[in-house]
Amino acid sequence: MNDIKIMIVDDHEIVRFGLTHLFEEYDGLSVVAVASTLAEALRKVEEFHPDILVMDIRLGRSNGIEACQEVSNRYPNTKTIMLTSYGQEDLVFDSILAGARGYVLKDVGNEEIIRAVRAVYKGESLLDPVVTKGLLERMRRTAQKPNDDLQRLTERERKVLGFVAEGKTNKEIATAIYLSEKTVRNYVSSILAKLNLANRTEAAAFAARRNMADNTNNL
Repeated sequence: MNDIKIMIVDDHEIVRFGLTHLFEEYDGLSVVAVASTLAEALRKVEEFHPDILVMDIRLGRSNGIEACQEVSNRYPNTKTIMLTSYGQEDLVFDSILAGARGYVLKDVGNEEIIRAVRAVYKGESLLDPVVTKGLLERMRRTAQKPNDDLQRLTERERKVLGFVAEGKTNKEIATAIYLSEKTVRNYVSSILAKLNLANRTEAAAFAARRNMADNTNNL
């Protein structure tokens, strides 16, 4: 049986070192790469094709949720586990919407981290009951939003939102629809304001629920 290939993404060197040392102590687990930034993480996922990505939910100037979204869109065979703390239910919700298979609290024991990696590798999901309750409450609130939310957007904004759902950057969107990157950035800001969304991850989740991804040619 092949080892489970793990990649660690955290902006603290001591965390990367500690997790690497931990995983390498167990049979069947192999750390194939580490990264400290979103850009480095995407580059190394493409290079090493890890089975499991263990990633801090907060990642320097960007965040692990952005990285999770990018990895889920580009490399669906790589499964992400977020490292988080209590009191970060909103971030956990966003990370699940972004494609994370679960999360591990930073203060859990070594054996629990190992079990989490093996469980997610087998296709299981990991959610704490307390956080699950919060997620379900938020999902219910989201489901109760009016169905005509999209009517608030212009045709061009709906097109931009569709590209956001596909995980495209502002630069990629600008190239696709022949606009400046600054103009696209303004469109994204307008979309977030009109739909009362906090960030691109929520916008992508909103669009995904309405099957807007992969339909940008028809918008």
